[in-house]
Amino acid sequence: MPLGTHDFEDDPRNERILVWVNGELVPRERAVVSVFDAGFVLGDGVWEGLRVRAGHPAFLERHLDRLFEGAKAIVLDVGRTRCELTEAIYSTLRANDMTEGVHVRLMVTRGVKRTPYQDPRASIGPATIVIIAEHKAPLPSTVTDGIKLFTTHVRRAAPDTLDPKLNAHSKLNDITACIQAYTAGADEALMLDPHGFVATCNSTHFFIVGVSADGTPEVLTSDGRYCLAGITRANVLAICQAHGIPARETTFSLTDVYVAREAFVTGTFAGVVPVRCVDGLIIGDGRRGPIVENLQALYRDLVADDVAARVAP
Repeated sequence: MPLGTHDFEDDPRNERILVWVNGELVPRERAVVSVFDAGFVLGDGVWEGLRVRAGHPAFLERHLDRLFEGAKAIVLDVGRTRCELTEAIYSTLRANDMTEGVHVRLMVTRGVKRTPYQDPRASIGPATIVIIAEHKAPLPSTVTDGIKLFTTHVRRAAPDTLDPKLNAHSKLNDITACIQAYTAGADEALMLDPHGFVATCNSTHFFIVGVSADGTPEVLTSDGRYCLAGITRANVLAICQAHGIPARETTFSLTDVYVAREAFVTGTFAGVVPVRCVDGLIIGDGRRGPIVENLQALYRDLVADDVAARVAP
């Protein structure tokens, strides 16, 4: 079944992976947590996804920053230091002989509860930490041919409801949006903010290429108030600034999307992915445009530079 930007070919090696569960590397079939775990009972936790290249997780410090900031915001004691989590990630990669084409999921929940109730004071043990590393790479066709989006009725939550800055385990609103999108024949959902402006997608960040006042191409993304603080998103904006590509965060509507020259999404798994169609309307000429192709190359270089500077613990 297609999975949009996260689509991949099944790799038989994933059947034999070792999963890091609370300090122990165990076979996939024995990688389990308690039914009383806060993550299972309530979706109470934070997580990060990382891409591995040349044996190293790209932009690891930024991912750990976001993880620990999210944990602090919900008063969750991770119970391990950044160095210990870094060592755990590398231990998982070494145990599975993984260096390339790998996706890592680092998950931290509030741990086991003495009863299935929401109050964090019902937790009776340390945080549960799980690291899953799998052989997974985006399909080449996703990166070159792009994806289709469908605008869902499910809005992004305001910070006083569920702060979109939190990369929390609670993803039901994104899941609902995803269901509506694939039921409509699209790959991913485009989500609006509470005011009707474009915010983000259900699992990636959204950009368009419009035209500035002087007629030159301009990269636009949402103002950021109703989306996760995406690491790939921030990297793309930094790339634009470094290479003289006009880009800004702003509010824009679906009308701006429909008439855009190009559109694309960003995410840790697939990087920069073109969007060829939104709500049945072709974007540009329906093919990967020159701005997107250039940003894909620049992003690959940025990832390569980051991992080249790393030293495994």
